[in-house]
Amino acid sequence: MAKRDYYEVLEVPKNATQEEIKKSYRKQALRFHPDKNPGDKSAEDKFKEAAAAYEVLSDAQKRQKYDQFGHAAFENGGAGGFGGGMTMEDIFSQFGDIFGGFGGFGGFGGFGGSSRGGGVTKGSNLRVKVSLNLKEVANGVEKKIKVKKYNPCSACDGSGAKEGTAKDTCSTCRGSGQVTRVTNTFLGQMQTASVCPTCHGEGTTISQKCESCYGEGIVKSDEVIKINIPAGVAEGMQVKMSGKGNAARRGGMNGDLLVIIHEESHPELSRDGSDLVYNLYLSIPQAALGSTVEIPTVEGKAKIKIESGTQPGKILRLRGKGLPEVNGYGRGDLLVQINVWIPKSLDKEERKMFEKMEQSDTFIPQPDKSEHGFFNRMKNFFE
Repeated sequence: MAKRDYYEVLEVPKNATQEEIKKSYRKQALRFHPDKNPGDKSAEDKFKEAAAAYEVLSDAQKRQKYDQFGHAAFENGGAGGFGGGMTMEDIFSQFGDIFGGFGGFGGFGGFGGSSRGGGVTKGSNLRVKVSLNLKEVANGVEKKIKVKKYNPCSACDGSGAKEGTAKDTCSTCRGSGQVTRVTNTFLGQMQTASVCPTCHGEGTTISQKCESCYGEGIVKSDEVIKINIPAGVAEGMQVKMSGKGNAARRGGMNGDLLVIIHEESHPELSRDGSDLVYNLYLSIPQAALGSTVEIPTVEGKAKIKIESGTQPGKILRLRGKGLPEVNGYGRGDLLVQINVWIPKSLDKEERKMFEKMEQSDTFIPQPDKSEHGFFNRMKNFFE
């Protein structure tokens, strides 16, 4: 499959400035970031494609070659461009500063992105889905879940080296984690830096590997994690627990645990933001004569009074009986939508009774024009 034009990939004109290229790349990377599109292979490919385009167009010399020769400038081992073999580790290592403002998007990959220049590595994030009922949403809840994750090896304390031995400074990069290569081209000498192939950017090597983790410094095991979920969360919200994800290979920072909220449906109450809605059905006598009825709430049941002559479509508001705002300020209401149940069949006596009422002036519709229509009812409701 032919490669797309790099300017087309980043959606910028050929005379775009470096700032425009960087801004557009950030936009594309955020849109197709693996943490935002879990399991979406197409998004991952576009994420890599955008990184490959930025790697060339953000470098003045590479961009000049690309403008002159196109993709052919980097074929057959030519300098520049990650190409189809790029990895997530390559992207985060090369363009780590680009992702600094993304907030909420972390490492990616089996062990997390390796850092450049022998810096701190970070383990990959974990995602779990937690189901909550309406009462748990209203009050907040502590959940304990068991997850299978990478943890530091206890035999070597996560170093990857056999007990009693130490890591060695990488002889290839001398501990820097990267190697520099100078290439002669028709434009002159070009210097490029890449992750050290010997230590993979760590700056150290292991001569005697730990027998428990085979030098990785991590082992997979079950861990019970306690999750505190605040009140007011909603379907699809994400709660981040820093440092509770996978451990990094041979030391470094743990990834994060991303808790995705799934809200179980309630059999009687529906949610509208922080408000709860209940559809109350009254019989004709209840609506005409008035009544006291029991309705469900988050905590159980509550009794409300129905005034005589209550019309269908009327909305009763129970202040503060909804859900709390997730930021901790304010609480929603419980909205009771009044409906009048019309019987679908009548026996002989009932029919006579309704026929008699039909002749009474009392039962001739006399709507209150001030309350006519849905919008007027809603206006009165919010006043």
